[in-house]
Amino acid sequence: MLRNLATSLINARDERIQTTLPKAKELRPFIEKAITLARQAQNLQEGSEARALHLRRQAAGYFHAGNTSASALTGKRGVVRAERTAGVAALKRLFGELGVRYKDRPGGYTRILKLGNRVGDNAEVAIIELVDNPRELEAQEAGKKRAAKTAGTKKKAGSKKSKGKAEEAEETAADE
Repeated sequence: MLRNLATSLINARDERIQTTLPKAKELRPFIEKAITLARQAQNLQEGSEARALHLRRQAAGYFHAGNTSASALTGKRGVVRAERTAGVAALKRLFGELGVRYKDRPGGYTRILKLGNRVGDNAEVAIIELVDNPRELEAQEAGKKRAAKTAGTKKKAGSKKSKGKAEEAEETAADE
């Protein structure tokens, strides 16, 4: 069950999945160990390809390898099966994209958000997601742009007010 959840989390387009709270709490250390292996592989010096391969094979234990006993031509009359299974794709993404993203992060790769209780069985539902995902980074950039834009308009409005006060001071000085 944890292998399926880990594969789903890594392969998810939004890098988040919805599950029950106890499953999310069990998945967190499981997936963080796999991400730590990918991070360690990224931090290796040049010339240590054997160590990187060892870390990759260790991380492969966290995902399903797929049907290794099935032949390539099983299925409908010679139709070639898909080359990559979900576990292989997850491993490729883990060492390609996520290892680079979390290269300098010492831990805490996931976040659990509680959603409340499910209607049917009253189970606590949660979202487990990877932190620093592209969706989250885009939202932060948009917030910064929005804050800079409102700060710019406040500065302009503040300068108009200060001009108004200066003009009022000149008018009162001229009146006296």
